[in-house]
Amino acid sequence: MTMTLNPNKALWEKGDFTRIAAAMRDSGDALIAELDVRPGLRVLDLGCGDGTTALPSAQRGADVLGIDIAANLVAAGEARARAQGLANLRFQEGDASNLAGVESDSFDLVVSIFGAMFAPRPLDVAREMVRVTRPGGRIVMGNWIPGDPTLVAQILRISAAYSPPPPDGFISPVRWGVEADIFERFAAAGIDEANIHCVRATYMFDHDGTPGSFLDAFRHFYGPTMNAFEAAAKNGRAEQLHAELEALFCEQNISPDPARTRIPATYLQVHVDVD
Repeated sequence: MTMTLNPNKALWEKGDFTRIAAAMRDSGDALIAELDVRPGLRVLDLGCGDGTTALPSAQRGADVLGIDIAANLVAAGEARARAQGLANLRFQEGDASNLAGVESDSFDLVVSIFGAMFAPRPLDVAREMVRVTRPGGRIVMGNWIPGDPTLVAQILRISAAYSPPPPDGFISPVRWGVEADIFERFAAAGIDEANIHCVRATYMFDHDGTPGSFLDAFRHFYGPTMNAFEAAAKNGRAEQLHAELEALFCEQNISPDPARTRIPATYLQVHVDVD
């Protein structure tokens, strides 16, 4: 019998997101500092990648479990944890929409920064995050915003314009950046509207290289843009896509150093208190 690979797993194992995550470390650390992660907390980092927020959580003394759908990113996270000597940090493969084997009411804090938003079945994702959070705990998500003029929302918008239409029933991941959808999804998981708070925040990408080299990382290692370039190449439009994205990266770079790239990106930060 032929097994069909989960398309979400295939997408995130296709490239090597660690190449992108390298530019996200400082902002990940700053975010965890803002969340007052401290010793004694049990933290679940969902869609954790190679540990951009899981590692700083563990470094602050929390007991951390990182879950990601991509085996290569779990392995990369494990290697980073070993290198840092973090015995309080574990990684495992898992699907944010079905956290099979994860006990209910077991985490003080569930964090998902640009992770669970990409999982299918968003109602299941919200329900699972609420299920594994203990009463009195909290959920914090970081989600890209549809139509936002800053970097990642525009990368996804441009890439979609060069890609085949999504399958029937597809729900765009950036709907997690729409407040009305946030309230609806968590309400369906039993959360009162008064316990949900959304605020726009800024994430800084800091790349040691030119905007063009940062774009190369997205072209060769970020699943959504890899797929867009493959589709564009079939239509003879790969260079057009490259030019459009290169203009975006250059326009949004605020670094005064021509050999460095710093690009701020707006996202929706979601805080959910679980009773």
